Amino acid sequence: MRQHRAALIIAAGALAPALLLTTPAFATGAAGATTAAPAATVTNTTTTTTDIPVDEMSEDDLRIAVLRILADARSGKAVVREANRALDAGTADALRAFLKTGLRLAQAEDDRVAVARILADPTISSALRKAAEKAIEGTPEELRYFLETGRYEVDA
Repeated sequence: MRQHRAALIIAAGALAPALLLTTPAFATGAAGATTAAPAATVTNTTTTTTDIPVDEMSEDDLRIAVLRILADARSGKAVVREANRALDAGTADALRAFLKTGLRLAQAEDDRVAVARILADPTISSALRKAAEKAIEGTPEELRYFLETGRYEVDA
């Protein structure tokens, strides 16, 4: 299980620079000048690329982290729905809750839909069907592993 988490953290860390460079975020400074906002891309459910724990992030940092998740084209429908719900709530507590647990649960929902689509394909092999059935009943980490790696290992 720890290997799966490590793989997810490494993947998120590798993607963080791309997100930081492709999504401009600007804030107005005290003198009215435009300055770059602090980087706050979420790499896991408890820390950001700035190594600030979610519990210690300012409301602006929280909002930026959630907006970057929304800007990611790979975010699924559940992730987008829950991120928007957290933003609509308008409180730092709602944003923190999303980043700490809501994101993981929404991603798991999107992953279950993706695995269900694989299972709906009548042309998949019996080995892939068994692996997908096992993954869909597993933890969010097992779902993510199956989608990123496991499904390719089965038919190799």
